[in-house]
Amino acid sequence: MTGSEQRAPGRPSARGDDAAGPDQAHPGRAVLAPTDELRILLVEDDDGDAILVEELLADGNLKVELHRATTLDGALEMVVSHDVDCVLLDLGLPDSVGLSAVERVRAGSRPPALVVLTGHSGIDLGVQAVAAGADDYLVKGEVDGDLLGRSVRYAVQRRMSVEQQRALYRSEVRAAETARLERALLPTPLVQDDRLDVMVGYVPGGNGLLGGDFFDAVERPDGTVLCVIGDVAGHGPDEAALGATLRTAWRTIVLSETQPEAILPLLERVLVPERARPEVFVTLCQVVVSADRRSAEVYLAGHLAPLLLRDTASEITPTSRGRALGIPVAGGWTSQPVELGERWALMLYTDGLVEATVAGAGAGDARTRPERVGVDGLRRAVDSALEQGVEGVVERVFRRVRDLHGGPLADDAALLVLGWDGKGTSPGERSATLADSDEWAR
Repeated sequence: MTGSEQRAPGRPSARGDDAAGPDQAHPGRAVLAPTDELRILLVEDDDGDAILVEELLADGNLKVELHRATTLDGALEMVVSHDVDCVLLDLGLPDSVGLSAVERVRAGSRPPALVVLTGHSGIDLGVQAVAAGADDYLVKGEVDGDLLGRSVRYAVQRRMSVEQQRALYRSEVRAAETARLERALLPTPLVQDDRLDVMVGYVPGGNGLLGGDFFDAVERPDGTVLCVIGDVAGHGPDEAALGATLRTAWRTIVLSETQPEAILPLLERVLVPERARPEVFVTLCQVVVSADRRSAEVYLAGHLAPLLLRDTASEITPTSRGRALGIPVAGGWTSQPVELGERWALMLYTDGLVEATVAGAGAGDARTRPERVGVDGLRRAVDSALEQGVEGVVERVFRRVRDLHGGPLADDAALLVLGWDGKGTSPGERSATLADSDEWAR
């Protein structure tokens, strides 16, 4: 027994993984196993009492790595440096007397189990110690090895259970915050022409991380309708926040009556100072639909071309594909004119749909690259979804691609459908689909 020995290298703590922080305590564990070795810190300045406690622990059928501190200050340092599971604390120390020692041990961000082991036999003091944060209170002259062993084990188990509950609570709070952020990614399109179909949707990736997909649609006073879909490279809160920032910036630029060809250069000027790292880039597709609803201009910034939906879905063949926003190379963005016809729909989408692998394709052959849904697979999924009509088409496309993949998509995905029925006499379909991870895991 020593007050300075280091923890055995590579041996996990009963309180969790060696590298675990407060949010990762006890991953996958809820019950302390009988064979688990516990790191116990005895805080005792009396050598005789320390020897007695060591003998009691040996009699208590516990597998322990015992450390000792003779002062409270030394103990507080060792709690952290030795990743202690349980502290056996005497209340009469050279630098601390009474219950203040309990409060100081419990004040850490990840306090260990705490058993007060003292020579005072007063019941009131024991109650006060537990109220101050101790897990148990034992009197030195009234304890044997079995009682001490049970007390330590129960205290550590209680502490593990508390940490598990805290970790679960933190996880639930993070999930709720993520859901709120996901919903913030679903804007209300500013399209006054109620004869237009405007359907949007977003599905987060199965890894639980938010991505930077964003989309929007705005109608200008002259009747032209502009829509956009974009994808920030990477996943996580920074990318999601940047996507929301760019969507807001795009809407602001459009509402300021900026000419369509000037929108992407301005948006890039917003991107560069807002991104967290210089290597972050954004792919984007912008479509400008004419006021008579018969033609459109498509701008591609390293993004997939839209699908044109008439009787069937077909990809608009790009004649000009500009670079992604944020890529420091020469070249800008030019528009590609598209004749829409009398009755049409445009589907803008992000690559999470086409990059999804097909379940079972190439399985078992390490030499075969996994087959992906691809644009052709997405087109077939859209054709199948349209057989049931326009209403609910976004959700059906998402579900069809998910079924092809065999479960939740690895990457997040977004869809925006803008449609015109050719008559202009009936209200268009309006919908917003946000599929949270739990729903789409079923």
